[in-house]
Amino acid sequence: MILKDILAISGETGLFRFIAQGKNAIIVEHLETKKRSSAYGSAKVSSLEDIAIFTEKEDLPLGKVFDLIYEKENKGPAIDSKAEPGKLKKWFEELLPDYSRDKVYVSDIKKVAQWYNILHNLNLLVKEDTEMTEDKETGSEDVTEKEPVSAKKKKKVTPKPKA
Repeated sequence: MILKDILAISGETGLFRFIAQGKNAIIVEHLETKKRSSAYGSAKVSSLEDIAIFTEKEDLPLGKVFDLIYEKENKGPAIDSKAEPGKLKKWFEELLPDYSRDKVYVSDIKKVAQWYNILHNLNLLVKEDTEMTEDKETGSEDVTEKEPVSAKKKKKVTPKPKA
């Protein structure tokens, strides 16, 4: 899943979209209410793109976890985040059998389910193109180098003679 510009802010409910960078804060928009606000430097802001789930082998990015949920739930919503802890653990174990039971808490599982359901309800679950990912992995992306602005030829402007 593409999670670029989607943020979670500690102490705030729901998810936010990054709008702009201010001088002392970032401007964000709540995904559900569309209300804009500022998140100051004192707030703990996390991009969903940077969050990963601990597994026994390696950390799994949240986007990949959302892909697994998307496939497991047949493009439908995930389990309710307010379900009993036992049901949540069982659901997450079916989803990711090798998740680290020592490091991933029930509260983390609740957040994953809640965030997935928010994105699902707003139709913001966008799968990455498989072709695009393959190009990035193989490095066969067609990139043309651009000439730096300073090296470009500048148009010579001649002033008009005064009459």
